[in-house]
Amino acid sequence: MRCVIARFPFDLVKSEVESKMAGIRPEEVTGACVVIGRKVYPVKQVGEIITRQDRRDFTAGEVTRALVRLGFTCHETPPQAPLSSGSTTEPSGGTGA
Repeated sequence: MRCVIARFPFDLVKSEVESKMAGIRPEEVTGACVVIGRKVYPVKQVGEIITRQDRRDFTAGEVTRALVRLGFTCHETPPQAPLSSGSTTEPSGGTGA
């Protein structure tokens, strides 16, 4: 798929993005992020790796639009961690009976 990031055209393929990100440790996510495989990456980190550009040269929105068009799941904020199987959503304490 052809897309433009930081005024430069790129031909991106989902499998190539996945292979470029394989073995890359995700940085701490504080904003826009993308799920690749089972890992959550900041979109700026992914953009830097797939474009070989400095992350100051493009916006998170540019990379997010490209990744969504490729079929990746993106989030504006980090997704919530799933609750462990032993936790409960009910408040702690007795019933007072």
